[in-house]
Amino acid sequence: MQDLILIFGLVAPVFIIIILGYILKRFNLVNENFVSISSKIVFNISLPALLFSEIIRMDASQILDFNLVIYCCIGTFFCFGASWLLSYRYMNKPRDRAVFIQGSFRSNSAIMGLALVANIFGENSLGKAALVLAFTIPLFNILSIIALTIPFRQEKKLNIFQTLFEITKNPLTMAVLLALPFSIFRINLDGIFSKTLSYLSALTMPLALLGIGATMNMKDIKNAPPISYYASILKIVLFPFVTTYIAYLIGFKDLEMGIIFILFSTPTAIASFVMSEAMECNSKLAAHIILLSTVGSILTITLGLYLLRTFYII
Repeated sequence: MQDLILIFGLVAPVFIIIILGYILKRFNLVNENFVSISSKIVFNISLPALLFSEIIRMDASQILDFNLVIYCCIGTFFCFGASWLLSYRYMNKPRDRAVFIQGSFRSNSAIMGLALVANIFGENSLGKAALVLAFTIPLFNILSIIALTIPFRQEKKLNIFQTLFEITKNPLTMAVLLALPFSIFRINLDGIFSKTLSYLSALTMPLALLGIGATMNMKDIKNAPPISYYASILKIVLFPFVTTYIAYLIGFKDLEMGIIFILFSTPTAIASFVMSEAMECNSKLAAHIILLSTVGSILTITLGLYLLRTFYII
């Protein structure tokens, strides 16, 4: 029980800020415009600054774990493939099928994942987690475009070169690529640059988590269709269990196990709603999956970390 309380105390701050964002929206202290602007600030400025500052502080040769990166990428392909097969077996409408696939495998790892890693393992662990995200975030984007394009059979064809260009110019990808030379050659940024990065980095977690909470509408839980529950169960229960258990059998442990579990157990990314809306899929279903997986992950992440701690795996 003491360990459970300890784990909850580490996980709770992340969800408390999300709940605060929901409350602020309910009392009209923040609005849609705030969410839109704050999301752009986080995605384009503060989160890249956080990733950059964490990576340059560390020795890339020590934090770049290719076994971990490869496993997380393979795990992502597995979740994507399983979601795809299940969607074709149990769903007939392409608009629902496309959103189900994306909602089942795409994690909110850049925001909630990093916040949880920092709370549980300390800020020194963010460098290794950031390098894993440098590979998995582009993979999430590519697979999401495939998931939303092929099942829906849109006239607009998938442009591979345009997709690769968009991924390359992604602020998160650019931040990691720019930071690696500083880390490899041990180039220090002191004074004004270091202080500026620290200020920008500090904006990331609270601003992003408040935005997540402000987008939630608890009334939607009553109206959520069964398909959204199935996708949420895959996202926060089945896939985290399978990927974490296999990682344990392979021999991962400690921080690596924690990163793997958190990467696959975080709820569906809010970006899945934006992409569903843009590609004319069932964006309402996407919103339901995000809401259900976010609320449910409070329990599943706490319980999962408790079990990993209980059995001395992390």
